[in-house]
Amino acid sequence: MDKIRCPWALPSDPLYTEYHDLEWGVPKYDDRMLFELLILEGAQAGLSWRTILYRRENYRQCFQNFDPQKVAAFTPTDVEQLMQNQGIIRNRKKIESAISNAKLFLDIQKQHGSFSSYYWNWVDGKPIVNHFQTMKEVPAKTTLSEKISNDLYKRGMRFVGPVIMYAYMQSTGMVNDHLASCYRHREINPD
Repeated sequence: MDKIRCPWALPSDPLYTEYHDLEWGVPKYDDRMLFELLILEGAQAGLSWRTILYRRENYRQCFQNFDPQKVAAFTPTDVEQLMQNQGIIRNRKKIESAISNAKLFLDIQKQHGSFSSYYWNWVDGKPIVNHFQTMKEVPAKTTLSEKISNDLYKRGMRFVGPVIMYAYMQSTGMVNDHLASCYRHREINPD
């Protein structure tokens, strides 16, 4: 018998299904992974997640496996090289924001001990578990995503609007938006 999944986890797309089954909604506390998803969610702005997912390995190579210290040290020459790379989204503003966001990510790490501490403090370290029945119920943004977005904007980050931030909250597992009927909903948060 097939497992019941969220409707967006296309069974005809193994990479998308794997992402749904193994990553999406799983709480992540590792700073490198949080940085990776922050950059990828920003790159997604105006595009589909599938577009980014299929370029993820290229992003990992181009952005030094998402090491924020290495990305923060990128130069204008690096930006020009990235603009020529067909394996990523060649949008100058998104590339430059990844670099400036890396510097701000490091600042947050210094201030809070880790980016994870800063980020998870918004929910006292505990994921928000929703129990939506249909995809229509899943919001594009929330009051919390607006608060986090505003705080990051004040710090100087870009491509962290409330909609992007809510997608980030979903991908990092701060919020479990697997539909209640999806087998991953209970697996991720069994209580």
